[in-house]
Amino acid sequence: MTIDVAIDPWNRTRNGKPKVGATATREYTLTMEDTEAWAAMSQDYNPLHFDEQAAANSIFGRRVGHGGLMQGILHGIMGMELPGPGSVFLGVNWSFHNPILFGETITGEVKVIAVRDDKPITTLEVAVRRPDGTVCLDGTCTTYTSAID
Repeated sequence: MTIDVAIDPWNRTRNGKPKVGATATREYTLTMEDTEAWAAMSQDYNPLHFDEQAAANSIFGRRVGHGGLMQGILHGIMGMELPGPGSVFLGVNWSFHNPILFGETITGEVKVIAVRDDKPITTLEVAVRRPDGTVCLDGTCTTYTSAID
């Protein structure tokens, strides 16, 4: 199928059409300041994130980061790098396997696994990993990329 450049839906997006196999990564270090900011926004003051003694008795054995902060790294990659500015999520299918820990630097990665020609829609494979490679979150998501000035 050949797409006319004049009507190619990717033609007007800031980063253009992504290529299948393209990847982007970003690192993030979990801090108490970010945890407090996320809790203020989400109203999630779960003791697992704030109370060392209570969290010590949990399955994690210590305080852990909010899942939303783990997802946030993927939002940053998707909205700024791949597919890039103008992109929004249409759907996500993510599984949480392990928590992120205070002071550790995690890596988020997205990989393009499908790109539509008729619409600026991309399917991405995603993962968030600890420094030792332990998978904290993985799955897929679908994005739509709007033309923006």
